[in-house]
Amino acid sequence: MGRNVTQKLIESHLLSGEMTPGREIGLRIDQTLTQDATGTLVMLELEAMGLDRVKTDVSVQYVDHNLIQDDHRNPDDHVFLKSAAARFCLWYSRPGNGVSHPVHQERFGVPGKTLLGSDSHTPAGGAIGMLAIGAGGLEVAMAMAGEPLHIPMPEVLGVRLIGELPDWVSAKDVVLEMLRRYDVDGCVGKVIEYYGPGLDSLSAMDRHVIANMGTEMGATSTVFPSDGEVRRFLDREGRGDVWTELVADDDADYDLHDELDLSQVIPLIALPSSPGKVVPVVEVEGRDIYQSYIGSSANPGLRDFAVPAAIVKGRQVHPSVSLDVNPTSRQMLENLTRRGDLADLIRAGARIHQAGCNGCIGMGQAPASGQNSLRTVPRNFPGRSGTREDAVYLCSPETAAVSALTGKITDPRTMGQEMAYPRYHEPESIEVNTEMLLPPPEDGAGVGLEKGPNIHSLPELEPLAESLAGPVLMKVGDDVSTDEILPAGTRVLPYRSNIPMISRFTFGQIDDGYWKRAEEFQQEGHFVVGGSNYGQGSSREHAALAPRYLGVKAVIARSFARIHAQNLANFGIVPLLFKDPEDHGRIDQGDDLRISGIRAILEDGASELEVINETRDESYPLTHQLSSRQIEMILAGSILNLYRS
Repeated sequence: MGRNVTQKLIESHLLSGEMTPGREIGLRIDQTLTQDATGTLVMLELEAMGLDRVKTDVSVQYVDHNLIQDDHRNPDDHVFLKSAAARFCLWYSRPGNGVSHPVHQERFGVPGKTLLGSDSHTPAGGAIGMLAIGAGGLEVAMAMAGEPLHIPMPEVLGVRLIGELPDWVSAKDVVLEMLRRYDVDGCVGKVIEYYGPGLDSLSAMDRHVIANMGTEMGATSTVFPSDGEVRRFLDREGRGDVWTELVADDDADYDLHDELDLSQVIPLIALPSSPGKVVPVVEVEGRDIYQSYIGSSANPGLRDFAVPAAIVKGRQVHPSVSLDVNPTSRQMLENLTRRGDLADLIRAGARIHQAGCNGCIGMGQAPASGQNSLRTVPRNFPGRSGTREDAVYLCSPETAAVSALTGKITDPRTMGQEMAYPRYHEPESIEVNTEMLLPPPEDGAGVGLEKGPNIHSLPELEPLAESLAGPVLMKVGDDVSTDEILPAGTRVLPYRSNIPMISRFTFGQIDDGYWKRAEEFQQEGHFVVGGSNYGQGSSREHAALAPRYLGVKAVIARSFARIHAQNLANFGIVPLLFKDPEDHGRIDQGDDLRISGIRAILEDGASELEVINETRDESYPLTHQLSSRQIEMILAGSILNLYRS
């Protein structure tokens, strides 16, 4: 039996384990990607590890999330990250150079390589035939130190693409169709691999859109082959010499199968407040909107701005709508300017923002209270936009542009009555801009780390106690995201290198009284009880480290999102599962729980244990899915403690 692309990538990087789905494997990592919302912590972890220099082929530190400089905190972190990139020999992408994922694909991505990023949308790199995986920052730091990445061997879902997209439909609608089929957790433990004749009509950046949002289905990664289109993309970027063909063998098979006829895809939209609540645009047509937002790593290609520019050319944005345009890179901004697209957008009334993540993670462009916002971003979790009670819809650039003109959610196909669809064709050449990328020095040993007053060293994390006891200070339902556990936004992210301060925002989106309750039990410890898919969304390890700092010793849930479960283990929090999911309903916030002898249970390699609800005089059976390696780090108190020992 031949190999599919995912299997070839894994096989060529396998350092330990067997390629049997569900079994833990260790992978060699060629490249890493960090961004400033997570990278500050990674650099502090490298310092704590005593690392001399990174051991990967390429590691890049991007500054794209925290660009607003309303006081010293963000710029201080930029200075710190620049010094740390030089100290540990990373590339450094300066503030304003662009969003990490598309810039990395353009400048550093190499078919056949592995990429690990401290950002959950790192799998976008799979667009050009890489195995790209998002992870917590501590795992990325370990990879930068030359350690393998350990993950369960994923199943491979093969999605055969046929046909070609009709007018007024684009790659965003394709991935929204996949979300309509699989929801936010239907691809947990899987890599989605696309193949088939339909690939011929999808550009490398179209594939980026689809690979980026595989994360929203819970997928470990998304993989496309490296074919002639990838070669053309790299040629345009001036890097054709790194191209290699990487396609599935003729007799390759997949663990799971699906087929998607591109010609049958229609304009789709995800309703507030989940990427999985997908419906046809026509079902919600006519709802008034306040904002239409174009940009982000989920729609980063030149066509994703050029097509909206053509749609609004010679027209005016509706007077009730703010059309926000966020170019994804400095290079993109330059090309839009040279083509005249930027002038068309400006004349139509668009508000042009600097190249970066910006409103996608609540850094500016927050919508007005009680108003609908259409966005081409990858996720719309509650409050993520920066407005607490937001109403964010996810859609294609076509839907966003047409709706900006009408002032209402509008099926973009109706625009066909006024104009021909501006079908985009990739140019033969583009302007390549590398001026804001700083290469690593030959030797960074003499470089000092420049720490501003907001940058604090990592807190000490004690080893796991013999038994755990304490109250349930937070109980939540299903699909709680890391945005709700530890939010982003202008109030919170500037404290990303200050764990004592950022911990005060823990669970603030759900219950702003949690922090004060947790402060009382910081030393004694307490529990969190979650539902299904606990910790979906962002890879931010602050959503594990901040609760750990506040005294969380264990999280008991129906199920966990992959990255967050690993982050909990990384920082010594025990992720435990209800054997009977109905037991979730038998525990109330405020109940006192006890797990006796948990350290001995884990040391013995047992996976069965029980929690006693002392308030109700009941007990519930629990289990865990921890590997022996994860158990070691929990016993030690964190993977960092284990590494140092």
